[in-house]
Amino acid sequence: MSPRTRILDAAMLVFRRHGFRRSSIEQAAEAAGLTRQALYHHFKSKEALFRAVIERLHEEALAAEIAAAGAAEKQGGSLADILVASVSAKLGQLAASLDGSPHVEELFSEHLLQARDLYQKYAAAYADQVAATITRVCRKQGLVLNSGMTPRELARCVEMAVNGTKSAYPAMQPADAFLKDLEIMLRTLIAGAIDPAKQPRAAKPKPTKNPDKKSARKPGDRR
Repeated sequence: MSPRTRILDAAMLVFRRHGFRRSSIEQAAEAAGLTRQALYHHFKSKEALFRAVIERLHEEALAAEIAAAGAAEKQGGSLADILVASVSAKLGQLAASLDGSPHVEELFSEHLLQARDLYQKYAAAYADQVAATITRVCRKQGLVLNSGMTPRELARCVEMAVNGTKSAYPAMQPADAFLKDLEIMLRTLIAGAIDPAKQPRAAKPKPTKNPDKKSARKPGDRR
């Protein structure tokens, strides 16, 4: 394990335990088994350390989103199945990283104060990923979106659905209830975004003939 990884692991534990405001560089150094001077060699301040932790959380969430979309697509899921899986994986990863901390709301708030640029950077990355997934799945499955709806617009609507659900669940807690309600929102949204009149229809199976079946003849039938 690299020194940076060890420091970030230790810092995550400290921030979860004490929140941002009550955490210190000294606590993070002690948790990492380093001196304060050694930690300062990698991070110049508590704020810089917090930003690095947040950036790693977003990278892990983005990786979880991509992996979940790929797995659901490989299993032959519908567009709704794939988007629900990918978005839930991303948000579930973020929620799990802070699960059990008594300072979840403070950490999310400080996230926006200390790392708003990172929030905006990854919000754009998440939107790009969702739009790419929609484009790819629609092409593969022959789906057509309603008039005026593009993959980018649908991705934007997905993000608005996420934000709307977040408003009912501060800091995405409790996570299980948050993800359940979000799934309902997303499935309803996606069903309304697809043009039902332009979807591929499954071919009707042709009746099979049984060559071994012979016509039954009655005793009085003429040959």
